[in-house]
Amino acid sequence: QVQLVESGGGLVQPGGSLRLSCTASGSIFSSYAMGWYRQAPGKQREWVAGISSGGSTDCTDSVKGRFTISRDNAKNTVYLQMNSLKPEDTAVYFCISSHGGYDNWGQGTQVTVSS
Repeated sequence: QVQLVESGGGLVQPGGSLRLSCTASGSIFSSYAMGWYRQAPGKQREWVAGISSGGSTDCTDSVKGRFTISRDNAKNTVYLQMNSLKPEDTAVYFCISSHGGYDNWGQGTQVTVSS
């Protein structure tokens, strides 16, 4: 089973930036599709961004132009660069890996955008 460990969350003012990291165990990270979801209080978990094993990326409309997903296969790590943060971005952010029909989730990291 793949173990995922997220980091980089915290408290930031509106308009600020954060970079989330998710490091995976295992030796075949480069073959995983990776992604980020988030869950705000009282709301369902929603997809934020994804990156394929080949490096193709996509993200939900509400973060386009502000968030960027990337990966470093040498470090078994996927990143979510978040710029121009808004209060509505406040949520627990979860990393997910997908491979061979199996999904694995990280424990989540809290992002709070507030003045």
